[in-house]
Amino acid sequence: MNPLLAIAFLVALVGVSTLVGFGWRSRQGAARAVAAQPSVSPALLDAPDAPARFGERATLVQFSTEFCSSCPSTRRVLSDISTSTSGVSYLDVDVTNRPDLVRHFSILQTPTTLILDRDGVVRTRIGGAVRRAVVETRLKEFA
Repeated sequence: MNPLLAIAFLVALVGVSTLVGFGWRSRQGAARAVAAQPSVSPALLDAPDAPARFGERATLVQFSTEFCSSCPSTRRVLSDISTSTSGVSYLDVDVTNRPDLVRHFSILQTPTTLILDRDGVVRTRIGGAVRRAVVETRLKEFA
């Protein structure tokens, strides 16, 4: 094989990989509006140690796993927002042993955060670690 051709191939491969990486990273923590769906029942998200309760304005639902590296930071941000924002509750749902929830909500990565309105309808989906400003901006829609 021609050495120049091999080097050109490697440079192209690194370039494509870099572009894919930047594209993936730019989507992490970005909020996406969700098309209208049926409401979610609090019973579906119930944890054995605490019953799920939805907030008067909105509910932040974080789907985590035991081995998720971004979940602790997301947990801190969402917990702090729910504590400091009136009418907003926070649920952390470990889906390690809940394949039913993974299928139901089409969870492809953890953390995945859903913002539900007061009726339990999913309005926003965030894949990856959340950014405080993004969540707070979306919560302003729930007056």
